[in-house]
Amino acid sequence: MPVPPLTEEVVSAPVDVPALRAWLVAHAVDGVETTTVEPGGSIHRRSVGDGWLEVVLPGSGAPVLRSGGPGAAGALMAGRRWLGLDLDPAPGVAALADDPVLGVLVRARPHVRVPGAPDPFAAAVNVVLGQHVSLAAGRVFATRLAALLPVEPVALAAADPDELQRAVGVTGARARTLVALGAAVAGGLSLEAEPDPALRTARRAELLALPGVGPWTADLVMMRCLRDPDVFLPGDLVLRKALGGVPAREAARLAEAWAPHRSLAVVHLWTHHALDPR
Repeated sequence: MPVPPLTEEVVSAPVDVPALRAWLVAHAVDGVETTTVEPGGSIHRRSVGDGWLEVVLPGSGAPVLRSGGPGAAGALMAGRRWLGLDLDPAPGVAALADDPVLGVLVRARPHVRVPGAPDPFAAAVNVVLGQHVSLAAGRVFATRLAALLPVEPVALAAADPDELQRAVGVTGARARTLVALGAAVAGGLSLEAEPDPALRTARRAELLALPGVGPWTADLVMMRCLRDPDVFLPGDLVLRKALGGVPAREAARLAEAWAPHRSLAVVHLWTHHALDPR
């Protein structure tokens, strides 16, 4: 259990708590995060660097962030990214509220935010593990990887791909992608939030140059880690289901109208599929 909190912040910005809770529960990795869901709310805990972080999502009222340890301040900032407090949804809501496809979703849930990543490298690894499999299967792979070795760049760069394949259960190609990602980040590729669009474009190109990394993987990393507000994933199966089962080309065409707020559009469609499928 965490030590008594050293830092606490009651979140004053509006947040769609049910949508956020669904996201955190769906992406929680056993052994890395602890999630407790009760009728009165939920608590999500994890370590961040040399600190710890706790997100309290009550049944009613504002979320609370708590952090402690030597890295308490950094953990609190990571918590703000995790909840999506670093990207203001208001401009996107204003732009999308009257859209013929998304408007009804945006008006129903105006406080949905684009969740970030408390640990960008671990989030990128989990995106790779989630390629071509369900979210649940990706979580199983992530749990096995976390039990095998520290999910940090140097350790993954030094890992034996054959051992990763056997222990984690991924394909040989996926294991080699994990090692390549670790080597790239250990060698200087930054996955931290980047406000400069030109630098984000350069980082995306570096990701796409890695073996086994395609547009879906690179763009999801761009959205969650580098915090690109205008990412769309036309090949994402859940997203296409939320649009009525359209093919990828049609999804991409529809999304042209949502620029430059396509990341927010993606999260609204995911939330609709998870919570409001009617």
